[in-house]
Amino acid sequence: MTDQNVIDHFRDTGALLEGHFVLRSGMHSRQFFQCALALQFMPDVERLGAALADRVRSLDSETVVAPAMGGLVIGQEVARRLGTRFLFADKIDGQLALRRGFKIAAGERCLVVEDVITKGGRVRETLELIRSRGGQPVGVAVIVNRSGSQDFELDVPLMQLARVEVDNFAVDEIPADLAHIPAVKPGS
Repeated sequence: MTDQNVIDHFRDTGALLEGHFVLRSGMHSRQFFQCALALQFMPDVERLGAALADRVRSLDSETVVAPAMGGLVIGQEVARRLGTRFLFADKIDGQLALRRGFKIAAGERCLVVEDVITKGGRVRETLELIRSRGGQPVGVAVIVNRSGSQDFELDVPLMQLARVEVDNFAVDEIPADLAHIPAVKPGS
């Protein structure tokens, strides 16, 4: 699966939105990848999940951990394809946490799966959660890496189905043409 195949899927499903968006990172953008729309049909989830699982199979993970909400659907499918356990973390008082009796064993090899990343904040938080529970993060897998050429440091391998160049702007650097469009925060 190529970058263009993934982008075409987002366009075809109406999941690549154009306008003025506020991202989870606080950055502003002209584009938003609404994965909920891209993943609403199970054949699409299966196809994207299989492609992502193929990219990370060599990491030999025991467990997939996905941050809620964005990573839930694709994380579960990647775990199914890899034949591993699936956990998810959700927010409690603004911090990611494992609930529902989920536990990570000491040294357990965990793969983080997320739908889209820009600056990697939620991914880093998930990696730290795994480490705080004694687990060993082995990698990160995402459908779309929208960081473009602005690499950010992760201390584990990052695998993606598509890496795209998308303009992201700090709140004090929004171009005039974009500033005239009302900003929306569609959610993941």
